[in-house]
Amino acid sequence: MGAITLRNVSKAFGDAVIIPGADLEIAHGEFVVFVGPSGCGKSTLLRLIAGLEDLTSGQILIDGEDVSGVPPARRGLAMVFQSYALYPHMSVRNNIAFGLRMAGMPKEEIDAKVARAALTLNLTDCLERKPRQLSGGQRQRVAIGRAIVRQPKCFLFDEPLSNLDAALRVNMRIEIMQLHRQLDATMIYVTHDQVEAMTMADRIVVLNKGVIEQVGSPLELYNTPNSLFVAGFIGSPKMNFISGPFAARHNAATTGIRPEHIALTGAGGDVQGAIMLTEHLGADSFLHIDAGEAGRLTVRAPGEYGGKPGDAVALRFDAARLHRFDSQGKVIV
Repeated sequence: MGAITLRNVSKAFGDAVIIPGADLEIAHGEFVVFVGPSGCGKSTLLRLIAGLEDLTSGQILIDGEDVSGVPPARRGLAMVFQSYALYPHMSVRNNIAFGLRMAGMPKEEIDAKVARAALTLNLTDCLERKPRQLSGGQRQRVAIGRAIVRQPKCFLFDEPLSNLDAALRVNMRIEIMQLHRQLDATMIYVTHDQVEAMTMADRIVVLNKGVIEQVGSPLELYNTPNSLFVAGFIGSPKMNFISGPFAARHNAATTGIRPEHIALTGAGGDVQGAIMLTEHLGADSFLHIDAGEAGRLTVRAPGEYGGKPGDAVALRFDAARLHRFDSQGKVIV
């Protein structure tokens, strides 16, 4: 099992409060992603769960047992860091087996565990290689293999793909998601990349200055953000925000609408504008439009859209998809 509960967990370094008080329930087998901008406290929260940082106050429970004062090695968790942290002089086999050997496990059992992990991670042909003979993706899989053989209650990933190029990041995302299904294990994953969060998570935890802003499935956060912060952070391209007279007509300080919920229309429409820039991405084009009092807007259009900078356009908003926020940045229901 791998259920994790946070009860009013806080962390401060002197007068600097990093996590003011977090409450969270993570069920066994969930894939939960902590996401937010740099400095929001997501890695600190992960390290508190791992036991690598001491709590200032609150409780952390694993399967109902309070582990707030329990050393990291006795929590039954395995952490995969941003850096691979492999021993360069050891083979892949010995890197994966190192922790088990230090724990005094019998050689036969170690060999069996390493073989199973290598098979799961497609590393069987690499077991006798040294880390310098591996690609970045293979090195990251070795680091994951080192965690798998411990059979932890939960895997903790701290931005494990940030050192990889774009193509490898996509491949490794898929591999980690497949691994999650194969192992039926709880996984907590930290990233600043909201695309990773949207594609990988069962639930996303959005953090802002140490505060949990919202928790929900990717589509819940995308379709029903509870604040300007969540609305602006989740989604790529980000949601359009409009203030001033247009927002006031909707009894809001700010209105938000996503690029795909704005239609290009031949005449009329809610606002008029002119194309500033067109980004052609194949299946889609993103138009950056100067919409006068509505500000600069991004509109998703078909990939073959032929508009040019300077062209006049009329825009119609999907009224059912407008998001309204008050002066404090909270959603108006």
